[in-house]
Amino acid sequence: MKPTIKIAVIGGTGKAGSFLIKELKKQHIKFKAMVRNPENSNFSPEQFLKGNVSDYETVVSLLKDCDVVISMLGMGTSSNPSTIFTTATANIIKAMGEANIKRYIVITGLNVDTPSDDKGEKSKMATGWMMTHYPETTKNKQQEYELLVKSDLDWTMVRLPMIMQTDEKPEINISLLDCPGDAISATSLAKFVIDQIDDPTYIRKAPFIANI
Repeated sequence: MKPTIKIAVIGGTGKAGSFLIKELKKQHIKFKAMVRNPENSNFSPEQFLKGNVSDYETVVSLLKDCDVVISMLGMGTSSNPSTIFTTATANIIKAMGEANIKRYIVITGLNVDTPSDDKGEKSKMATGWMMTHYPETTKNKQQEYELLVKSDLDWTMVRLPMIMQTDEKPEINISLLDCPGDAISATSLAKFVIDQIDDPTYIRKAPFIANI
């Protein structure tokens, strides 16, 4: 990784994003995070931009002087519209094009389907449960994937089971076919996401990851 690389982070205060920020700091990687409520975070002034990913101009400002974009955007608060994922992705794709940034890494749930999947019964049941209980958000996450496929970005969409907020970092399994476990440590996830910055293995792919 280039020593001067700078990461634009979206969703940096959530249950996955906060662990990413912790790992970026640990590895001394420069970042700038979009934060809606910076007073609730411990970012220094140069490490955050106050705003919302739904606002295009704020996304443009976030990406200035950055080399890679990482989105850890989750469901968040109930005030988020069900279309937040496609809104965010459309803004990010457009802003990255203007800024000539190619590498984009984003997390999502195991409910997203791709043409190469061979999901087992457990993953199919989890996907069905999400569709029953959160139909609009689940559809919107699928549409997010489809937007990425149509883009020319070097994207990686990391599909996840339940995220466990822990500093422990067990080994992970990776699969392009089916989710290989029931849970993922937020620290293991953070390390995997950072590793993808320079690793071309999963460019324009959507790997599932889970702890062994």
